[in-house]
Amino acid sequence: MTQGVRPRRSLLFVPASNVRALEKARGLASDGVIIDLEDAVAPSAKEAARAAARAALTQGFGRRETALRINAPDTPWFEADLTLAASIAPDAVVIPKVSSPATVLDVCARLDSLGAPASVRVWAMIETARGVIDADAIARAALEPSSRLSLFIIGANDLARETGVRPGASRAPLIGWLQSVLLAARASHIAIIDSVYNDFGDPAGFAAECAQGRDLGFDGKSLIHPAQIEAANAAFGPAAEEVEEARALIAAFTAPENAGKGAVAFNGRMIEDLHVAIARRQLALADAIAALHGE
Repeated sequence: MTQGVRPRRSLLFVPASNVRALEKARGLASDGVIIDLEDAVAPSAKEAARAAARAALTQGFGRRETALRINAPDTPWFEADLTLAASIAPDAVVIPKVSSPATVLDVCARLDSLGAPASVRVWAMIETARGVIDADAIARAALEPSSRLSLFIIGANDLARETGVRPGASRAPLIGWLQSVLLAARASHIAIIDSVYNDFGDPAGFAAECAQGRDLGFDGKSLIHPAQIEAANAAFGPAAEEVEEARALIAAFTAPENAGKGAVAFNGRMIEDLHVAIARRQLALADAIAALHGE
């Protein structure tokens, strides 16, 4: 995989209590798997789900990124979940309903005290009104030397429930909030993943929301069903023609005859350093995707 680039076009939530789904996930084309101990698991099944999550993570999911969504710090299952995460060391621990930087930094400190490897990152779900309002402060926690925070995941379902908005197909009531959280993430140099789409029987609606999320600037989409993987991968990864254009753009800008020029004509438009940077990022992502999935 390309150094410093990790594809996250599709992150599939899989209930830890569903052993069959965990096994099936190993053969799917998602870029990552989030094993869920929280909303998808009934209170009576938490302990068994924890054991299943341990077994699944021990066996691994190949080269794909793995994360464990734990129960929130104010629940009775938090301590056992975090202890599991520290001992089994997934790529990331997902904290639900983060509303303050203190929550993130406390989880980071607890992971340190439990002996979790430094490679275990923390992902914060922004899905409360307070979390949206304080997204910049939460994102800034990533800049602390002891922080493991590296990614936000939007939780639109809980956000809509708490605020009473009706997102509709366009998500118009949410757009301003999504953009503010995305800006906070980018200002602190962390990744950000768009919310799940509930109706997995509506492929056209899902594809439209993926396109919207891509245009808003998200790195990928969180998913609830394997049927959503292909569309998410297509939306958030560079198309073949985009890769070819990126190569041609870089070649044109770096051609010997253009040495020292601040701007160069390319396909009827002017390009400069920033366009080259975007093109290089697309190529790096394409290379990382190929390395991850053997394409």
